[in-house]
Amino acid sequence: MRADRPGQSALLFLDVVEVLQHEGLAYAAIGAFALAVHGTVRASTDVGALLFSTPQQLATLGAVFERAGFATELRRGDPDDPIAGMLILGDSHHNRVELLGGLRGMDPAIFSRTVEVPFRGVSLRFVGREDLIAMKCFAGAPQDLLDAQSAYCNAQGPLDLDLLRAVTRRFGREAADNLEQVLVHWP
Repeated sequence: MRADRPGQSALLFLDVVEVLQHEGLAYAAIGAFALAVHGTVRASTDVGALLFSTPQQLATLGAVFERAGFATELRRGDPDDPIAGMLILGDSHHNRVELLGGLRGMDPAIFSRTVEVPFRGVSLRFVGREDLIAMKCFAGAPQDLLDAQSAYCNAQGPLDLDLLRAVTRRFGREAADNLEQVLVHWP
């Protein structure tokens, strides 16, 4: 593993991506790590990534990561939880990567809209800006809405508002209402 001390979850993520690629799984980095790619820097001690998989598939993937030397923890969501399952990966330095099996309402085409960014010789896939803003509006906590506003305000280049509204509506009325508040407050 690349990480040799705490505070190196991004390096642990490189090891995770290596396994995901070997397994042929599409992923998209999300959360604070993705925010940085889209122009907003916010501190975080872990890295999150999105997969399109069931809790059972995450359990099988967990065994693959265990064999590769990762500490693993599988969490299954309740039936009404928007996240059906999450695989938490760690190392001996307490670095963490959280793999979400998907989000209720997520557009499966999200993986075709990822942005590739080179990092230490590896091309990493990050969730696209419109999808990131939509997910933050879906999460809906005050920090998430601030993140959505920052990603919208700091957007480099044109934002596809039709796509943004469409993917946000997939998450439900509350997410769509949150998006409109983000758009009203930032011209």
